[in-house]
Amino acid sequence: MLELTINGATHRLDVEDGTPLLWVIRDTLGLTGTKYGCGIAQCGACTVLVDGQATRACITPAESVAGAQVTTIEAVEQEPVGRRVVAAWVAHQVPQCGYCQSGQVMAATALLRQTPRPGEDDIAAAMTNLCRCGTYNAIADAVRAAASAA
Repeated sequence: MLELTINGATHRLDVEDGTPLLWVIRDTLGLTGTKYGCGIAQCGACTVLVDGQATRACITPAESVAGAQVTTIEAVEQEPVGRRVVAAWVAHQVPQCGYCQSGQVMAATALLRQTPRPGEDDIAAAMTNLCRCGTYNAIADAVRAAASAA
């Protein structure tokens, strides 16, 4: 039995060793906001927060986060930084297709929790998730807006 804390709730789960956190989140717990994109940690659609750090859930074994606090897009607005990021995403109309956006929001939230006033280099270094629609300028604008809203 594996015990994980996801979005503030503790779950006792019977999953095989090595099962990616993404599949536990989506298939076992039914939290489908975290997306599968590439399966090799390159695109970032699966980004969640593990103890506040942006983490690619598609390659993270679920057992490796036992004892940690995992936050998914479903709970990101439960804290002030996450609320500001989501509000900025809406105000700047960032999503087009929206598929990558939960991962983008999680990456931005991690950045702003660690660096409340990021510079352009900080934003570029942290926002490495891929967006097929090319909304990178809007993403950067939203990150700057969320930072200035603090």
